[in-house]
Amino acid sequence: MKLNLDGAVAVITGAASGMGAELAVRMAAKGSRLALVDRDAAGLDGVSRRIAALHRAPLTTHVADLADRAAIAALPDAVLAAHGKVTVLVSNAGVALAGPFDDYGPDDFEWLMDINFWAGIRLTTAFLPHLKRAPAAQIAYTSSVFGIVGVPGNVAYCASKFAIRGFAEAVRQELAGTSVGITVIHPGGVNTAIARSARVARGTDAAAAAEGLVQFEKLLRTPADKAAAAILDGIERRRNRVLIGADARVLDWIQRLLPVGHAKLVARQASGMPSSLAAQLTRARP
Repeated sequence: MKLNLDGAVAVITGAASGMGAELAVRMAAKGSRLALVDRDAAGLDGVSRRIAALHRAPLTTHVADLADRAAIAALPDAVLAAHGKVTVLVSNAGVALAGPFDDYGPDDFEWLMDINFWAGIRLTTAFLPHLKRAPAAQIAYTSSVFGIVGVPGNVAYCASKFAIRGFAEAVRQELAGTSVGITVIHPGGVNTAIARSARVARGTDAAAAAEGLVQFEKLLRTPADKAAAAILDGIERRRNRVLIGADARVLDWIQRLLPVGHAKLVARQASGMPSSLAAQLTRARP
């Protein structure tokens, strides 16, 4: 049975830009009330103005750093005070780290995991009791195609996306028979700002990494609004899994066909393409 989004209250993190912003616009069109969360206050203001010009959906914005445990813990009270309930939680905020594992600084991995993994866990802990009170509710976690296959030059990112996928799939089993469903989202190359805003590992040459990220950004071909449409459909239909983009579907198929051998194909492609992020980063060590 489809989830009725008219009158639903959706909490969306990473809502100031990219897929989160486009999803907010589309959910507003469905009649959902919105609680938009991001650390970018100006971006949230822009999205809220855009929605207000198109729809009458009630919305609130919540400026929060999702690496901050206290900020996440405070969100349910703020959302409930404004909207009275929670129906949908979209854990979408994410960051990237450019550079090979040998170049990581002492806190690089922890910084990324705090946002890409631990924030999803803490958001679930904070909102799950309220979601269970709804007759039907859904949690959506943004993993990645890099939560299906591992690639060089993206060790921390892959680890976080595999981790959130595993968490979500296990929690889904525990919530079977309840009103709460779980959707895991696996985007391929979606045209968002994640490459431009990526942190460079402490030991990686910044100029070479920047060039690699520019080249990598050229591979992000799926428009964010198209990705948001797929996410919305997955939430509404309460799908377990959403693959976004032909690249995600192809890599998922390869991983299924060659559960071990696919790693050599992915590594060979990454190291053999001069324009790839992995190749640029391999050359980026000082």
